[in-house]
Amino acid sequence: MAPRVALELAAVERRYDQGEQSLSILKGADFRLMTGQTVALVAPSGTGKSTLLHLAGLLERPDGGEVMINGRACGTLDDAARTAIRRNDIGFVYQFHHLLPEFTAVENIMMPQLIAGLPRKEARERAAALLDYMRIGHRGEHRPAELSGGEQQRVAIARAVANAPRVLLADEPTGNLDPKTAGYVFEALKALVKQSGLAAMIATHNHDLAAMMDRRVTLEAGKVVELD
Repeated sequence: MAPRVALELAAVERRYDQGEQSLSILKGADFRLMTGQTVALVAPSGTGKSTLLHLAGLLERPDGGEVMINGRACGTLDDAARTAIRRNDIGFVYQFHHLLPEFTAVENIMMPQLIAGLPRKEARERAAALLDYMRIGHRGEHRPAELSGGEQQRVAIARAVANAPRVLLADEPTGNLDPKTAGYVFEALKALVKQSGLAAMIATHNHDLAAMMDRRVTLEAGKVVELD
């Protein structure tokens, strides 16, 4: 199947008011992310990486331009419609795993599926299959405190893709891990992207990991710029 545009930002503007002044973060930013593709977002702190991820994940609205998920313009959708797209079409992974401590690994991955209305039996089966894919199926009944940092982050990735989203957005997903564990987690994530046709944008300061991705982009003067 030919790659399709999973996420597009078209002439996106974002600014924040600070007292009587306005601070422009994004100034007509354009960006396309294709299915089955991993893109590293590499830029210094304060240049707008988090803002870009928030806009792409429909957590914020642009002040100008358009954000499209799977070809659907999302800028003027109401909050309920945007929430539904975030729940069904977008997965999020953060630097800290944010797993629910009172639930097992399997239960954490089941949670978004149950919220989406999947029967418990199917949700458990899919959660177990994802854990197997991430090579930690034997840790499914352990709670987060009983897992290593790398295992916790792999559970977080499995949870993020449990509802088969179109787009995965990750903000420093290996930032708290040692280099060897970070490499292993990223290899598992990249394999998942290729196998599922997911589209992933990953903000990272790790240039070694960035070099392993299909593309690298940065932010310059409020625009998305491709790196060689």
